[in-house]
Amino acid sequence: MLSLGRLHLITDTRRGQDPLAVLRAALPVARTELVVQVRVTDDATDRQAYDLARRVSALCARYGATCLVNDRLHVALAVGADGGHVGAHDLPVGAARAVLGSAAVLGATARDPDSAAESVAAGASYLGVGPYRPTTTKEGLPTAIGVDGVRAVARAVDVPVVAIGGVTVADVPALRAAGAYGVAVVSALSGAADPARATAQLVGALTC
Repeated sequence: MLSLGRLHLITDTRRGQDPLAVLRAALPVARTELVVQVRVTDDATDRQAYDLARRVSALCARYGATCLVNDRLHVALAVGADGGHVGAHDLPVGAARAVLGSAAVLGATARDPDSAAESVAAGASYLGVGPYRPTTTKEGLPTAIGVDGVRAVARAVDVPVVAIGGVTVADVPALRAAGAYGVAVVSALSGAADPARATAQLVGALTC
C-alpha cells in the first residue's frame, strides 16, 4: 500500500481564513503524517492558485509532508507538487494520471465501491471517500454516506481510503475500524482555536 500521511489538511481559502497560518501550526506537529491538499475557491485565478500552492509546497518540503493540488493539475506541475487530487467533475482519473505521470500521487473522489474500483483501475493512488457527514465547507455535495459507506469502499479497494466530510477527532476510531487509512479535514483545523493542538489530537487518534 502507498506510504502516505494519514492526516489530510485541505486549505480553506474562504474569506477570513488564513490557510498558511493553519499550515504553519500543523506542520511541525504532524510532519510526514500530513498531506496538504491545496484547494482554492472556484473564482480564484490560476495565478492565485499558483501563488498559494508554491508557498504550501515550500513549507511542506521543510517537514517531509506531501503537497497535492486539488483540481488544477497544471498548477501542481508548475510548482513541483507531489501530485494532485481530482473530484467527480474534474479530469477523469486516467487523463489525470497521464497529465501528472506515473510517479505522482493521485487522489480521486469516490463514494461507492464501483466508482472506487474504477478510479483505482484508472490509476488513483488513494481515494477520498465521502462526504462522511453533511458539511458546509463545499457546496453541491451529495448525501452523506456515513461509516457504512466508508466501510463498503474500503473493502472494495487495496489503496488507502481517506474519509472526508465533517470529520472530527471523535470520529477517527470508528472510521479507522471501518477500514479508513486516514481522514481529510477542513474545519477541524482551520476552525480550531489552537490548530497545533487539534493537529496533535488528530494525529494521535490516527496513529494509535
